[in-house]
Parts: sequence; C-alpha cells; structure tokens
Amino acid sequence: MKQLRKNHISILTEAKDWRAAIELSGQLLVHSGAVTEQYVESMIASIEDNGPYIVIAPGIAIAHARPNESVKENALALAIFKEPVAFHSKENDPVDLVFSFSAKGDESHLKMIEQLSMFLMEEEQVNALRNASTIEEAYQIISKGDEGNE
Repeated sequence: MKQLRKNHISILTEAKDWRAAIELSGQLLVHSGAVTEQYVESMIASIEDNGPYIVIAPGIAIAHARPNESVKENALALAIFKEPVAFHSKENDPVDLVFSFSAKGDESHLKMIEQLSMFLMEEEQVNALRNASTIEEAYQIISKGDEGNE
C-alpha cells in the first residue's frame, strides 16, 4: 500500500466516539495535504446516512467518501486506538483500527480497497498491527505485509 506514509499513521490514539475516531484518522490525510477538511466531513456524513457499513471486520473500519474535488491525491491513513471505539456495528464493534483513504477516481478507489482487504485477511499481520508500539513498527508491518500482495 504505497499510499500509506509514516506521517499517515497514529498509534495509541484516543477518541470518545466514532465521529472523533473518523476525524482523527481523516486529519492525518488533511495534514499531509491529501484531502481537505470537506473530505473528512464527507466521510462522517456517509456513516450518518448509511450506518456503520465501514466496519468491515471485528475491530476494523475503513473510512472513505466518494471521490470528489476535496481529494488532492490517493492516500491511506491508519489510526490505532488504545481503547476501542463503538461504531454501533452489531457484528464487529468495538473498533480499534481505523483506516481512512482518499482516491481521486473510482478505479484507484477499488484498487485501494482490494489491497487493503488482502492485507486485512492475514490475521497474524492484523494482530501484529494492533500490538505495534511505534509508528515505525506499524509502518513496517504494513509494508512487509504489502510485499506479498503486489
């Protein structure tokens, strides 16, 4: 997942609710210039409109919004939460890994979901990510896991 940079990772993060969790993960993309604040608002609005569909597996959410003018580049961010956050997903709450991604077009949008899904199917990698104690360690786990999915 080449779109993930070290400055797009935050660990031992805390959030009071799912909105704050999305905001924190989305801000990693905003700070690097990948998206504008409007994109983060779109991610939150998407969940408000459609429910917690972004919670795709136990403890894992993939936040995103439709490609639009608030996306400046394809990018991926990850916030690892110290205390899991409720997203109101019956099957998969609470969430401790929130990935946020931005894509400039539908094709790159689908490719990023596919790459991320391949990584997340590896339970060992996901557990290692949950236990990462530094940003560097989290980055290495994702980079290493990505090598097998190229």
